[in-house]
Amino acid sequence: MLPVVRPLFRPIITRSSFASQYIRLEIISGKNLQVPSDRIPAGIYVSIDVDSKRRWKSAISVLSSDESVAWGNDVTLSSHASPALSVEIRASYEADRMLGNGEFIGKLKMSWDELLDHGDEPFDLSFPSVRGVHPSLTLKVAVVHACDHQNGALSDSLTDVGHARFAKYVAREGVSHLNHAVRHFQLVLDQSLTNLAWARLKGYILNDLQDIDATISLFRDALALRPQRHPDHSLSLYNLTEALTWRHNKKDTAADIREAAQLYHELLPLCPEGIYLRSIAAGANGVNHVIGGCNNLPIDASDEGIHLRRVVLELCPLGHQLRPRALDELARSVQARFDQHGSIDDLDASIQLRREAVFLCPEGHADRDAYLNNLAYSLVFRFDHQHKPDDLDEAISLYEEALRLCPVGHKTRDSSLGNLGGAFIDRFNKCSDIDDITRAISLFREALTLSPPGHPHRDTTLNNLALALQTRYDELDVSEDLNAAINLYRESLRLRRHDHPRRHISLHNLSSALCSRFTQTQENEDVEEAITLCQESLAALSSLHPDRYFSYIWLQEAYLSRYRILHDPADLSLAIENFRLASRHATQGFPYRIITARNWVTAAEKYSHTSALEAYNTCFDLLDGHLATRSSTISRREAAAAFSGARSLPVDAASCAIRHDNLRHAVELAEQGRGQQWSLASRLRTPVEDLELANPQLAHNYLELSKLIFDAAQSSATISDRAAADRAATEYRRLTIRWEAVVAEIRDLRAFLRFLLPPLYEDLQAAARQGPIIILIASQYSCSAIIIPTSGDPHHVPLPSVALADLKILKDRFTRAIRHASTMGPTVPRNDLIVLLRAVWDVIMLPIVKVLQYDLKLKYHSRIWLCPTAAFTSIPLHAAHPFKTNPNGSKEPCLEDLYICSYTPTLSALVRSRQGMKKRVTPSFVTIGQGQPGGGKGKALLAVDSELELVHKLVPAAANRTTISGDAATRVGALQALQENTWVHLACHGKQDSAQPYDSHFVMKDEHLTLLDIMERDIPHAEFAFLSACHTAVGDEETPDEVIHLAAGLQFSGFKSVVGTLWEVDDAVAKHIVKAFYENMFEDLKDGGVMDCTKAAWALNRATHAVKTKVPLEQRMVFIHIGV
Repeated sequence: MLPVVRPLFRPIITRSSFASQYIRLEIISGKNLQVPSDRIPAGIYVSIDVDSKRRWKSAISVLSSDESVAWGNDVTLSSHASPALSVEIRASYEADRMLGNGEFIGKLKMSWDELLDHGDEPFDLSFPSVRGVHPSLTLKVAVVHACDHQNGALSDSLTDVGHARFAKYVAREGVSHLNHAVRHFQLVLDQSLTNLAWARLKGYILNDLQDIDATISLFRDALALRPQRHPDHSLSLYNLTEALTWRHNKKDTAADIREAAQLYHELLPLCPEGIYLRSIAAGANGVNHVIGGCNNLPIDASDEGIHLRRVVLELCPLGHQLRPRALDELARSVQARFDQHGSIDDLDASIQLRREAVFLCPEGHADRDAYLNNLAYSLVFRFDHQHKPDDLDEAISLYEEALRLCPVGHKTRDSSLGNLGGAFIDRFNKCSDIDDITRAISLFREALTLSPPGHPHRDTTLNNLALALQTRYDELDVSEDLNAAINLYRESLRLRRHDHPRRHISLHNLSSALCSRFTQTQENEDVEEAITLCQESLAALSSLHPDRYFSYIWLQEAYLSRYRILHDPADLSLAIENFRLASRHATQGFPYRIITARNWVTAAEKYSHTSALEAYNTCFDLLDGHLATRSSTISRREAAAAFSGARSLPVDAASCAIRHDNLRHAVELAEQGRGQQWSLASRLRTPVEDLELANPQLAHNYLELSKLIFDAAQSSATISDRAAADRAATEYRRLTIRWEAVVAEIRDLRAFLRFLLPPLYEDLQAAARQGPIIILIASQYSCSAIIIPTSGDPHHVPLPSVALADLKILKDRFTRAIRHASTMGPTVPRNDLIVLLRAVWDVIMLPIVKVLQYDLKLKYHSRIWLCPTAAFTSIPLHAAHPFKTNPNGSKEPCLEDLYICSYTPTLSALVRSRQGMKKRVTPSFVTIGQGQPGGGKGKALLAVDSELELVHKLVPAAANRTTISGDAATRVGALQALQENTWVHLACHGKQDSAQPYDSHFVMKDEHLTLLDIMERDIPHAEFAFLSACHTAVGDEETPDEVIHLAAGLQFSGFKSVVGTLWEVDDAVAKHIVKAFYENMFEDLKDGGVMDCTKAAWALNRATHAVKTKVPLEQRMVFIHIGV
């Protein structure tokens, strides 16, 4: 065979030379492919006609966002069939089975010679202009010697005529073309729903057709025929959104723009980046137009409304210019739902959303001032409901920045002035700094000058200025301020018609001012009008609206004001009923309701109303609910301390129950109100052995959620970022809701009806199993003691010679006497202390001892537990002493001669400790000492090492003894030792932090070992701790009934028996007590006994008696025993 010789030149081809040959034509791509009718096609294709019987069509390819298409299709055509061919570009509106030939874009007719002149390289073929741009195709041609018969039948259709007529209509060639297009599409309606709908929609847009509803129905029918996964589904979605958007534009139909947003939410994920449909759908006239329409809708706090706002936000991903507005609109809806239902999660969510909006609008952004104001508003709103000081401080800072961005002449300066002024009023109400109210008035006056008659915000500005003046009147009692406030309130009310959404605010504000004036002038018309206004405001509000609370408050104030003047019992009853309604109005925040319940208590006590006990119970329930919303121990304490009027509630409630001859309830109230911090924390550590036997799965769920809540609280305590802290608080509440649901399930079990509920008297009496408990009540109404015996009813011991003021004086005198004694020589008589201890014996402990001796027949040297409250917590009751000599020369016995005294912070703490004694493990004893703390942490304690050595020798060798001291006595080392041992002796500096009691600490080599560190450990096997350090059993002066001190913290973490100290310890003499204590503690171990922490109180009693000649009085009194 001869080899094939390939020519190195291009042959000259004539018609005769390719008469029987075939031409392969490759359709590579197209660009500038604009559709004359301006519709969005499903795709573009190329059609080639050789003669009347043969037409070839390329694949339908998706148009890209730059109006280009890539095909890569080829066809082989016979050159002898016709001297020329025509090339058409067409738009198809179906990606699936095409109806007709689609819409014409461009057409060229050429000879084969013209085609082949381009050689075998790709070339561009330009078509006539469409809307000012020339479409073009990139082709490649080659001569081949075989035919693949890729012919197609020539087709024409009514649909094609419709497309052609529609294109002429769009090109403004007359409405007759629209009518012809519609008729042609209607003739093939079963196949051309979309085409007919588009023609009708265009006529509607150009105001040549009016019936949009039928058009939308056609689009809906077309979409129904193209379900998900259909190749034309996304285009059908877009078509329907366009029709809905146009109907909204012309008819302002909110339902249409809401549906369009939902459709876009479905559409955009189906449109990849780069395709033409996405570039249109995601552009200014597509989804952005729909987002703008949704943003202009009124606030809708329903679940459907909030869902729509979330959909709109998802249509605005990060970087989208409309995202800040979408965030803010969602925040408004969520906060409106909070207004209706009071879920704090909604308020937190609105703050998180507005934080992001502010973040997305940095310095220089045109709308930054608006988003700063909105975030600040939400923070103030949360402050009103939760009283978190950081919220108010941050809000003021944000308002001030917003005001700087609104200089004189700025269109929203009046609103910014008003917002900042309102925050200053809130801060004045919190801190009572008169400068805040003065500045608020100044800001409001400037805002009023910017809000002349007819200004849309004038009503609000008038109300704000009136509120500021009334607030100043309440502080300074200047009647001109009150009268001016009333006039301003009236003008504001006139501007707020009956359908105004904030009219109720003007109503109850004016009512409050009239009540104040009635109190001053006793003009009956004022109080009558005040009552009528409040009743009108209540009628205007839904049953769950948070602001009903304020209407109840001012209605209560009106009735109570009138009662004070006219003394009509009906007015008092109505006032109490409104106290009840306000304090139980669930959609208002806890802080306001707690204050209201506290005021209810005051009124009921003052006027001897029968609802007093109900008011106290309401206070405790609300406080418990409020504190439970705080995730960290410190934040709970701060929340409790914020209610200064609530500090005396436990003892006042117990006193009230005593005065109502209900001693059992007095015990329950004293317990419920005291130690709430410990009660809340202990809920997550409640033993569940019985529950595990009854319902293992429920017990598992409870323990699992308790751990999650505990871990969430731990992590939240270290968060400094405000936004992250808000998110953590929300997550904590969500876990708490789940935890409460499990607790409710547990309570459904017959044997667990009162699981974690405040204990009843019968439950609390278990604390007195080993001896009576004496609760000492120090109330402003009465001082007395309640003795809980091992069985039977409690005994009341009146203390008629003691008043609350006397106890406060006694406490101060003890403080001075002990401080003075520390400067005296060891042998100098402590006369001041002796006088005070004799007074404690005579007026406090002697009446109690008489009941113990004569009523309860309690044997000498029996154990008793003291449970002091309020001012009693600062008095060394255990050291009460008559210091008298009998006629026969014998000394009259003191309290510690008669009984073995222990203390307990609460009855529940003692019950928990007793329950923990059921589990005993092999004892291990660690001595921890730090006599040489780091720089600036206190003077060296020279006797610590010798004390540790002494204890080590006295502890039985069988107890697995270890010692940690010097450089090893670090915070981490001490914590590990506490967790790994059952018995602990700790000798070091101790400090009670009066400002933040959870920061009270033991001084270690590096960092402080704090009360919070100890509380966060759960050491159920721990038994005994001896705290040879200063101030380890001294409570918090601000909230004494919370009993927050180091010894109580160790008891909470698991130690059943603790020896602590009330004041400063002299380490040089403390070793004498330590030596005597352990000698008594372990004296019977030589005879085969076991280490028993329940002997600690007896051993301490013996030790203080044994060292009378070596240790001065104040150093013998300093040690107390707490626990079993």
